[in-house]
Amino acid sequence: MNTSIVLELVKARLGISSTVRDTYLTAIIDGVIKELEDEKGLSLNGDNPNHLMFVVDYATWRYQSRDSNTGIPRHLQYRLHNLFIHARGDSSDV
Repeated sequence: MNTSIVLELVKARLGISSTVRDTYLTAIIDGVIKELEDEKGLSLNGDNPNHLMFVVDYATWRYQSRDSNTGIPRHLQYRLHNLFIHARGDSSDV
């Protein structure tokens, strides 16, 4: 997954036009991708718009809720669940 594309989309979603927060946002994006791949077991494809936009939305939520201890929003839970289901359907081990 191309982190620079994700970064630009996250910044657009947040309305950030400067590069002041790029290092922090990139760390969040890298963490989200690593979590999804290593901890959640998903194989992300940067060419898949569903995967790309989920990473963008998840990283945006992480940035916006950094000082909050509320759980993940329902729409992100739903989309993550669908990614799990779709990944299972694509598995050749079934």
